[in-house]
Amino acid sequence: MTAGESRHRAGDLSRAAQEYLMVLRTLSGNDARITAAVVARRLGVSTQAASEMLRRLAHDGLVAGPPPSTAPPATGKTSRSASGRELHLTSAGRAAADAIFRRHALCEWLLSEIVGLGWAESDREAERLQAAISPQVEARLDDLLGHPETCPHGNPIDLETARRRPAGVPLSTIPAGERATIYRVTEEAEEDSGLLGYLEARGLRPGAAVAILARSESLDSLTLDGPLGRATLGLRPASLIRVLRGDVDAALFHRVNVSGRAVVG
Repeated sequence: MTAGESRHRAGDLSRAAQEYLMVLRTLSGNDARITAAVVARRLGVSTQAASEMLRRLAHDGLVAGPPPSTAPPATGKTSRSASGRELHLTSAGRAAADAIFRRHALCEWLLSEIVGLGWAESDREAERLQAAISPQVEARLDDLLGHPETCPHGNPIDLETARRRPAGVPLSTIPAGERATIYRVTEEAEEDSGLLGYLEARGLRPGAAVAILARSESLDSLTLDGPLGRATLGLRPASLIRVLRGDVDAALFHRVNVSGRAVVG
């Protein structure tokens, strides 16, 4: 960890700053063009408010490509739009965002696999808990849960893990008649609590084998047979779910038993 990164430990950031870093992390994982306007839409705030926070994060060395001031020049002419400049996390910003995500993921594992909450509820409660966890508690949770490399939805816990794990392909691209294994429910999909609840209710978690029964561009739908029977998804939601074709290594899928020890498969 660099000196810059050590000054910006996730626990030292405000809740708002952590929220912005998590959004930037999610958007960068989608290879999206990230601007202040895009971030503002994702967070439901004004572009001006987003620009101000992004300037603060840029000043702290966590974001590069900060938007300019949204105030118009004295001439009354509009300066280059703050919503148009592309942004990205710096290495320190990515490290801070990964640290936030790691704590969130550990809380989700605890709440979903040991406490017994559903996916959507675990996600909401994890947001409340993650900022209150000390490094000592984080380390003990990591031990208890068997050192997971992903969140319960299969998303890599940090950039290093992401680089050595398969990327997977969108479920929406699998033609009818083929089989696949659910690999991960992307962070963008995690933001839809209704979708999370639907997938969980039908057993469509990482490691679940599925058979594609029908896929229709005109009807914008995909029907599959999973562990708990048939499920139908729109092609857009299905594009947010990554799957693997062919033989799948069971070690890719982290499991936690009731005593907190990791199991495979």
